[in-house]
Amino acid sequence: MKPEDLAAQLGCGVHTLTDIMEQLVRPGRDPRQDAPAPILRSDVLKMEDLAEGMVLKGTVRNVVDFGAFVDIGVKQDGLLHRSQMAFGTVLTVADVIEVEIIKVELDRGRISLRLV
Repeated sequence: MKPEDLAAQLGCGVHTLTDIMEQLVRPGRDPRQDAPAPILRSDVLKMEDLAEGMVLKGTVRNVVDFGAFVDIGVKQDGLLHRSQMAFGTVLTVADVIEVEIIKVELDRGRISLRLV
């Protein structure tokens, strides 16, 4: 069956169907492995080095309903909640973005971020 016919039958786009078919051929492969490494700063190596108001570049590692998890170069990914993004902002895995640290909770291992 042609991909165009199958996509029409399933009610999805040809590109989406092609992506799904490619992933079915390679089960267990995580597409996030191809994402670029975070841009590291020499003065930020661990959560204790973070401070509120600090602006960093990071790589989106996962997108969820309530926001996105961003790798900013420390052990723990930061959460960029959807309330901290402009309305209509669309992020995808592997996007490199600029974020501001709005809260660091060392005891809970949480980093809250705002999109700059």
